[in-house]
Amino acid sequence: MASSTMLSLGTKAPEFSLPDTVSGKIISPAVFADKKAFLVMFICRHCPYVQHVKKELARIGRDYKDKNAGIVAISSNDSDAYPVDAPASLAEFVREEGFVFPLCYDETQEVARAYTAACTPDIFLFDQERKLVYRGQVDDSRPGNNKPLTGKDLRAALDAVLSDKPVDSNQHPSSGCGIKWKPGNEPSYST
Repeated sequence: MASSTMLSLGTKAPEFSLPDTVSGKIISPAVFADKKAFLVMFICRHCPYVQHVKKELARIGRDYKDKNAGIVAISSNDSDAYPVDAPASLAEFVREEGFVFPLCYDETQEVARAYTAACTPDIFLFDQERKLVYRGQVDDSRPGNNKPLTGKDLRAALDAVLSDKPVDSNQHPSSGCGIKWKPGNEPSYST
């Protein structure tokens, strides 16, 4: 199990240009320039922690689609070692779960490194100025801990940004499967 690195609040959203696994369109932060909130979620298909939260991620996507929030998911796993996390399989995952946000594939793993993403899921929420205001867990539910999956931590942060209110700085790291780095590509912050 790995945990979020808890990137410093106030960090500017790193740039990226990645293909959406469904449409093939190139997605970048600029696509969401007109949105008040910008949510970047590092996920994958096979991880039991992502499997645990996938329905809530889909609900969050639907609930915030028309609320001035831009949402993108990114998978950075080594798909040679984990073929279920290859782009075609990720596109199936999007369709199966009804995600209304793009799921991009970070083949070089450079985007995960830029965000210091360490696990799946790993959540990063930026305000309109694209400064980091929330990072960490969806909520405190984990596989097997019998806590209800509500998305309360992430939803509270999104609601605060969208209401021009400060986000609670008492934030907790996400836990999940470590990102599956390509051999020799492990960043110094990985566990």
